[in-house]
Amino acid sequence: MTSGNRVLIVGGGVGGLFLANALIAQGIEVVLYEQASAFGEVGAGVYLTPNSVRHLIRVGLGPAVEEVGALVGEDSRYYRFDGREIAPVQVADPSGWNATYGMHRADLVELLCRGLPSGVLHTGHRATGFEQDGDVARVSFQNGEAADAGIVVGADGIHSILRPIVHPESKPVFSGTAVYRGLVPREHLDGWRPDVWQMWLGAGKHFLSFPVRRGELINFVGFVPARGIMRESWTAPGDPDELRQEFEGWDPRIADLLAHVESTFRWSLYDRDPIPVWTKGRLTLLGDAAHPMLPHLGQGANQSIEDGMALSLLLGASDPVDAPAALQTYESLRRTRVAEVQIGARRNGMRYDSMEGDLERRDAEIRAHAEFRRELYGFDVVQQVTEVLQAPR
Repeated sequence: MTSGNRVLIVGGGVGGLFLANALIAQGIEVVLYEQASAFGEVGAGVYLTPNSVRHLIRVGLGPAVEEVGALVGEDSRYYRFDGREIAPVQVADPSGWNATYGMHRADLVELLCRGLPSGVLHTGHRATGFEQDGDVARVSFQNGEAADAGIVVGADGIHSILRPIVHPESKPVFSGTAVYRGLVPREHLDGWRPDVWQMWLGAGKHFLSFPVRRGELINFVGFVPARGIMRESWTAPGDPDELRQEFEGWDPRIADLLAHVESTFRWSLYDRDPIPVWTKGRLTLLGDAAHPMLPHLGQGANQSIEDGMALSLLLGASDPVDAPAALQTYESLRRTRVAEVQIGARRNGMRYDSMEGDLERRDAEIRAHAEFRRELYGFDVVQQVTEVLQAPR
């Protein structure tokens, strides 16, 4: 197969790896280049929701998700900081289907890599440049190598090297929030259930926990006001004692969990304003490269999987000569939805941190928000793409 029929993905995160699986399911040749030297134990918890799990099932990865994930049950709850219950957590789509899983990021990356054919994945390749001419696009790498393809997809995250080629004006937006995250073995936590997502909400802070790795580990995330600005990073070390101080006096269950924290990571939260264009010729963007979002809807990985499913179907239905038009269709389908999710995540973060001060109103909004999540989880991008492909031309 010639390079003109090949899709080259830059970035080996969840979005890029899922896209590789989805394109192979469409019979499309794929190569993926990742800057890290190996796919390893990076990150902590990832929250998968029904709107993306249905696509993992479609590409044959449903059993693997069930095997290594932790199904989040209907007893999940929102609480006030002191443990008073606010509302149940919405975990099912409008049909009642619960496919909401806590996943260790390393487990998710491993299962996305597992089924890829030999020769697809290339580590140790940091992209440094892009050019295109006619029906061929080329990516150059820091190690001196270069690769050609008919389509290039930038799935290289919030600090994307390829985004400025498409839209150079995009700038990071600092949220004012810092995050502590980490993992605690559930065996250390008396009575802690392996199937519940829990969030405690206070003034300017909130604390989240959910199970990962079959419920064997509890992923925690503490959201606090930032003291200064840090670069967005998953691997900056945090101080466990400072974390414990931040949530002193909260629900005793939090103190019990944090008493077992020996190490944690700390980073500042950034997103970007929605950008008006994702595509330039034979280059398009996916996931955080196109639409980095705050984690307050748990949709970063889920939206990147939706992106990958839409893009794979559109490219599978297109002749390589018409691939740039397929990229434009992909962008037009995805840009409005993810912009709504980006802005919704910002608003939900303010709601969680009680920024307006009226707790009764906040609690009512949390309860009403279940309907938004039902609609979010019920969305099926395959149906949307099918309608576009079947529309008269």
